[in-house]
Amino acid sequence: MTEKKLILVTGGAGFIGSHLCARLSKEGHKVISLDNYFTGSRENHVPGVDYREGHTKDIEKHVSETPDLIYHLGEYSRVEKSLEEPALVWDLNKDGTFGVLEFWRKKGSKLMYAGSSTKFGDGGLGRNQSPYAWTKATNTELVRNYSIWYGLPYAITYFYNVYGPGERSGSYGTVIEIFRQKQLANEPLTVTAPGTQKRNFTHIDDIVDGLILVGADGTGDDFGIGDEHAYSILEVAQMFGGEIVMKPASQGNRMTSDIDTSKTRSLGWSAKKRLSDYIAKVHRK
Repeated sequence: MTEKKLILVTGGAGFIGSHLCARLSKEGHKVISLDNYFTGSRENHVPGVDYREGHTKDIEKHVSETPDLIYHLGEYSRVEKSLEEPALVWDLNKDGTFGVLEFWRKKGSKLMYAGSSTKFGDGGLGRNQSPYAWTKATNTELVRNYSIWYGLPYAITYFYNVYGPGERSGSYGTVIEIFRQKQLANEPLTVTAPGTQKRNFTHIDDIVDGLILVGADGTGDDFGIGDEHAYSILEVAQMFGGEIVMKPASQGNRMTSDIDTSKTRSLGWSAKKRLSDYIAKVHRK
């Protein structure tokens, strides 16, 4: 994006959002972040970004400006954990996103929605395997419908297991950072049975590259942003080394992760970083 814009990032204090805010700010755009700090952190703040604290369902109270572009990343984003707290998932992913879509309708900005690749897993059955997956899948349909109903510009991206500096561990964490922290603590790595479930892992820098390109030139749905090489969770654990403990299979844990990056690659994007290189770099660091 060569023209300087006013850009709103929901979830701008989170893992992906903070990296996106940093890149946008570095490129000279004026960036507003709206975050409720459920999983976001003030430690992720980037100098020059305008941070506002609040729920996305109250977006109109916190953002009076009309942004040129809205990146909506601020949603609940854990699969298996979502089965334990469906009311929270609904609040953040349905009520919150409805607020964003109404803001979009009134402002007429371009919306970049971060969908979930879970809806493509297990031959399309993945979309119904957890409250998280279902809310994200149906939100992509609502975004498309809002565009049709009100003539609004949009693009929908799909991330594939993002990793890199600034990841979280713990119950809302991501598997690469969870494994890294366990290894640092000399604890066994726990793998959910059967361990053969496959995932595509994508470095945060590649994700941000894709978001910038699609934000500038992408239109419509199905912009996959992911490394097309898939690893089983057991393979990933073995890359870290050390003791591995298998735990029982869990509900919502899909076995495959179908990926299509053709529309994003048509804009000039490609995944440049590899998981094996990252693990080797952080190994015992």
